[in-house]
Amino acid sequence: MFRNCSARLCRISPVCPLSQTQVNGALFCKQGKHRRFHSQTPCRGKVLTIDNMNPHLRVMEYAVRGPIVILAGKIEEELKAGVKKPFPDVIRANIGDCHATGQQPITFLRQVVALCTDPGTLMNDPRYPSDAKERAQRVLDSCGGGSIGAYSDSSGVPSVRQDIANYIQERDGLPASSDDIFLCTGASDGIKTIMKMLMTGESGRGRAGVMIPIPQYPLYTATIAEYNAYPIKYYMNEDKNWGLDVSELKRSVDEARPECKPRAIVIINPGNPTGSVLSRENIEDVIKFAKDEGLFILADEVYQHNVYAEGSAFHSFKKVLTEMGGEYKDMELASFMSVSKGYMGECGFRGGYCEVINLDPEVKVQQLKSISAKLCSSVAGQAAMDVVVNPPRPGEPSYDLFIKEKTKVLNDLKVKANMVTETFNSMERFSCNEVQGAMYAFPQIHMPESAIQAAKALGKPADVMYCENLLQETGVCVVPGSGFGQKPGTYHFRTTILPTVEQLADMLERFKVFHEGFLQKYK
Repeated sequence: MFRNCSARLCRISPVCPLSQTQVNGALFCKQGKHRRFHSQTPCRGKVLTIDNMNPHLRVMEYAVRGPIVILAGKIEEELKAGVKKPFPDVIRANIGDCHATGQQPITFLRQVVALCTDPGTLMNDPRYPSDAKERAQRVLDSCGGGSIGAYSDSSGVPSVRQDIANYIQERDGLPASSDDIFLCTGASDGIKTIMKMLMTGESGRGRAGVMIPIPQYPLYTATIAEYNAYPIKYYMNEDKNWGLDVSELKRSVDEARPECKPRAIVIINPGNPTGSVLSRENIEDVIKFAKDEGLFILADEVYQHNVYAEGSAFHSFKKVLTEMGGEYKDMELASFMSVSKGYMGECGFRGGYCEVINLDPEVKVQQLKSISAKLCSSVAGQAAMDVVVNPPRPGEPSYDLFIKEKTKVLNDLKVKANMVTETFNSMERFSCNEVQGAMYAFPQIHMPESAIQAAKALGKPADVMYCENLLQETGVCVVPGSGFGQKPGTYHFRTTILPTVEQLADMLERFKVFHEGFLQKYK
């Protein structure tokens, strides 16, 4: 059978409903474009089909752009077309896209990138401050032909890498080398680069196992599926503000050993989707555990500027690991940063960096070869990253405005973190840990049994049903907890805290009204 023939009924057989003809030893269907040689080679329409494509891609899922988000897009189109809904607009709280929800760009960052993009015109424009011009010229001087339109070194523009090393050294009070740093297309690209090196090239019990927190950012499960690795899931402790328990880490890795070769542990701090911030003690526990188990550490630290709660502070894994000294200071660690989060929110520039320390010299050669195959990351994104690590200093012309804008963004996020925490904890059958950092809350809904059964009858988890109904009745788009992982028998969702203060207040009011109706329906 020609299973991919566009005629669908095409056969090469005596009973073929379409006429056949023979030309030069090949049989053709009536349409004349599907043939089968005497060797009985199957007729083909599409070379690549859903059945023969890479099976690992088919099992990938990415919840923050999943079915509910697609539904939100359809509802937006209906609203534009004049379809009446019980709400005026869709509030997208499903993804950490800061500028899409109304956050304003940082002036200095945009000035520097603009100057890098059109230096011939703007370098002589008096509206641009001298410190922005100096930053841009520093980047351009390291670019081929003095243009960000040229490829950079595969690891990144040399001056940008040096500025990143200076930033890390200033942040941690410890030496940093530009040789340990490479620029990437957002932190996600750097994470995938490191994870790819950790793969074993084997399948079954020989494949690489990567420890990931549950709940987790779906990039990790998606990448693990794409690389045919094994997800070693460890549960964050919701009762301890989403902290880490070493006993849980040990349980997860021990249970996984018959299935894979554990190679690495991923830590997201501050947490996505939990909004938690790990204590230094917790970080030390993770480092000791990784040492005992022989694991490479991947520290996702893209929210390092986003810490709001009293008593919470960001501690980099590099700083803690190095200060622990002894057998710990030489452990392999990759840490990641991005321009997409923090106070910048420049998701579209796709700028990020990875610092890898204590890598075997021979492995480092292979790492450089790996990133060389991608030529380089966006040089405009590298320029944006440079502003993050080399911002205006006191006494420079742009400093006062920069601090004003940065402080407003972070203060607003702190206000919104409190709004979300307080509102959800005031609602019946809700519990929400304090949003200590990052840009998200991950509240638990203590779901009525009748709602669980109703969802089961629909063939979907109760959190998915809840989020779908919420979207359809209020226009609020959040992501079911099952897309991030959660303990069996619990139901959560992730919401960002990114809408403006006014829009967030509207969103939370819609939430309360919906939730009261939901409980009335399923009590």
